[in-house]
Amino acid sequence: PPAYPWTFNGFLNAYDAAAIRRGHQVYTQVCATCHSLNRIAFRNLVDVCYSEDEVKALAEEVEVQDGPNDEGEMFERPGKLSDYLPSPYPNEEAARYANGGAYPPDLSLIVKARHNGPDYVFALLLGYTDPPAGVAEREGQWFNKYFPGGFISMPAPLAEDGLIDYEDGTPATRTQMAKDVVAFLQWAAEPEHDERKLMGFKWLVAMTIALGFTTYYKRFKWAPLKNRRLVFEK
Repeated sequence: PPAYPWTFNGFLNAYDAAAIRRGHQVYTQVCATCHSLNRIAFRNLVDVCYSEDEVKALAEEVEVQDGPNDEGEMFERPGKLSDYLPSPYPNEEAARYANGGAYPPDLSLIVKARHNGPDYVFALLLGYTDPPAGVAEREGQWFNKYFPGGFISMPAPLAEDGLIDYEDGTPATRTQMAKDVVAFLQWAAEPEHDERKLMGFKWLVAMTIALGFTTYYKRFKWAPLKNRRLVFEK
């Protein structure tokens, strides 16, 4: 796939919180109908793209099975911050049955699991075309020029503009939605990204200062002692 200038790729660049929030909307309203995000809990969204109160409200919209209670029975309760994002299917068999035998992969690490992950996912989302001349169509599959083998069991998830009503008023074009959901999935795969870069920068600054002190000590303190001449007289 082509290489794109992602905002998080630079040495000192960080995630775009607004893009992650919009991407979460795309995932929730489009991708979550088939794909899970098992490694992300509601609490992970706090202070990333939502406030704590906003995430609590999102979690409470989900019914979570818990228990057993004092009578040994399972029960439903509103979600809370410690709960993980819900999966659309209870198990792999149910997922395959609902999708004609194809298993929708979990998206928690999909960006890390593919070569040039962000570029590949972005290109895949927008790469649906008619099969080239001489290539027969397949029942229950769609042609995507970026998918290995050409045919994929997932229909185009971003088939048209305007599938999402963004909270911030950003026009929901296909390209914009693909860009935002890739930003969200990149964060989901590497939520420590910003802290890692900040820590690395701090270490570089600290090591540069240490190098300066070491050079000064070597040049002006140790070198004269090492090079001095000792004369012993009887």
